[in-house]
Amino acid sequence: MPLSLAKMRRQYTRDGLDEAQASDDPLALFALWMQQARDTESPPVEANAMALATVDAQGRPHCRVLLLKGFDVQGFSFFGNYDSLKGQDLAANPWAAMTFFWPGLERQVRIEGPVHKLDPALSDAYFESRSVGSRLGAWASPQSRPLPDRAALETLLTQTERRFADQPVRRPGHWGGYCLQPQRLEFWQGRADRLHDRLDYRLQDGAWQRSRLAP
Repeated sequence: MPLSLAKMRRQYTRDGLDEAQASDDPLALFALWMQQARDTESPPVEANAMALATVDAQGRPHCRVLLLKGFDVQGFSFFGNYDSLKGQDLAANPWAAMTFFWPGLERQVRIEGPVHKLDPALSDAYFESRSVGSRLGAWASPQSRPLPDRAALETLLTQTERRFADQPVRRPGHWGGYCLQPQRLEFWQGRADRLHDRLDYRLQDGAWQRSRLAP
C-alpha cells in the first residue's frame, strides 16, 4: 500500500510570536531562540543544524545540511572545503540562505545575505579546535569529487595519516570559514490550523525594519 504523504500533518499549538514580545533586534531574538532550542531539543536533533542554500553559476540552487559554528553582529559562521561544490557556488554567487528548524519548539528561522570568507586566523583557530581525525579528514577528502568506492577514501586517509605522522596537522589552504552577513531574518512560529506567526526583519539603511507576514 503506497504511503499517503498528503495525510501527514501536525497541529502546532505550543506557542505564539507577538510583536510585543519580540526584540527589535533580530540577532537578540535569534540568540534567545537558539538557547531555547539547545535547552529543549533532544538528540539526534542538533540545535545548530541548518539547511544552507546556494546558487551555482548557471542559476541552479543547491541545498545541504551544515552546522552553524558561531554568530555575532558580523554574521553567521560555518566552515568547509573551499573547493567543494558549495565553495564553487559561493565563489560564483556569494549570496546564500540558511534555515533552522526546531521541531520541539515548532519554530523555524530563515536568514539571507551575502557571504565572504572568514579571516584566515579565525579559520586557523577553529581548525585547531577540531579533533585530529576531523583535521586529517579535511586533508584526505577531495570533497564533492567522484570516488570509485569507500576503499578509495580510506586509502586517501591512510596516506594522509602517514604524511602527518610526525608533524602537526595544520589547516589546509582549501579549507576554512565563511560568514553570512544577514540582510533578512524571518522568524516562524507554528500555530494551529496553519495560521502561523511570521515576523520578518529586513536591513534597510543600516537599521532593522520589522513586519508581519501572512502565513
